This record gives sequence, structure tokens and C-alpha cells, in this order.
Amino acid sequence: MIESKAWDWSKNQSTQWLVPAIEACYLSESWKSKGFKRFLDLGCGLGRHSIYFAQKGYEVNSVDLSDYGINHLKNWAEKENLNIKADVCDMLNLPFANDTFDCIIAYNVIYHTDTKGFIKSLEEIKRVLKNKGELFITLLSKNSLTYQSADQYKHVDNNTILRDEDDTERNVPHFYVDIEDIKKYFREFDFVGIPVEQTEYNMDNTEQMSKHFKFIVKK
Repeated sequence: MIESKAWDWSKNQSTQWLVPAIEACYLSESWKSKGFKRFLDLGCGLGRHSIYFAQKGYEVNSVDLSDYGINHLKNWAEKENLNIKADVCDMLNLPFANDTFDCIIAYNVIYHTDTKGFIKSLEEIKRVLKNKGELFITLLSKNSLTYQSADQYKHVDNNTILRDEDDTERNVPHFYVDIEDIKKYFREFDFVGIPVEQTEYNMDNTEQMSKHFKFIVKK
């Protein structure tokens, strides 16, 4: 299993990581309607979803491998007068008891490992998620340009490469899936709707694009 490696958030220059993803609004209202309260932001980065869900009244725990990210979130939460429990930890070993959380977001997170690490991370998510609890997750698609051009990169295994085009995630592993992989790895969960594959284009060069799967599963 490859050693986990944090994003270097000190080199980030994009403000997009300070704005909640568009799915956050839907998830907040959907999970509130189900009586969910305890929320885990897994791989919280700079804290955009942690802040949003805390503002919506959730009991928020946040974890990330990056000291920089966790310190940024703690300072942000203090300014907003929000009570968020934020800790540095590896997604392969979550510091929580079994059946702790009603809902979890793993946004652009657990694909930053190899196949063995992905399986271990998913086991940890299932362990800390309550029965009938829900997970929203994004995963890299094998239809992405980077995977289709994977001969440019160092391979870790058949699903995983090391990319080096972005300073924030240089030499961070990237694990890719197709729909059959999703069916296999999430066979112990129930799907809440059908997985959706979305394409993101570089508008300066539309030949450059990435594809992600986004979906919700229930334990």
C-alpha cells in the first residue's frame, strides 16, 4: 500500500476551494430532512464544506492529512464563531468509534491513494458510518484524459498513477475507476440514485478535460 501524501495547500492559488461544491446545498437539505446531525468532512482541505455544514446546524468533524489545511479551517471556524472539531489524520486510519456519523462527504479525496489504500479507506468509511447513514463521494473516471494518456505518468498499479502537472498535488497518487469498479467496490452499500459521470473542461484548451463520478450510497 502506497504511503498517503497530503496536498501542498500552501501552493494553492485558486479560490474555488473556499466555495462549497454545488452538491452541498442539496445534501444539507436532504440529510436534514432525514434527521441526520453528525457530519464528517473527510479530506476537508481548506474547510469549505465543514464551514457550510456547521452554518447549517450540523455537528461537524473534519479531518485531513494536511496540517496547513486543518490550521486554515480552525482559523476560519474561529472567525465564524463555529464549533468544528478538526484534526490531522490519515484516511486509512480514522480516529472515530464505529457507527459515529450520520453522513459523510468525501469530495475529491479517497482516490488519492492506490487500489489497496482505496479499499482500506472505504472500509474505514463504512466502519464509522451509522447503519442507514449516507456517503457522498466523487471518484476519478478512467475516461479522463489523464488516465487515457497514462503512459506519460508513473504507474503504481492498474488503476493508479502519479501525476505531476499541479504543484498542489505533485506525486500524489490518483486512483481511477469505471462503472464496473464502482459496482465491485460498493457492493456492500445501497446506491441512492444512479452514479453520474460528469466532464470538466479546461476552457483555455478544451481538449484537456477530466471526468468524475459523483454518487450517494447508504450503509
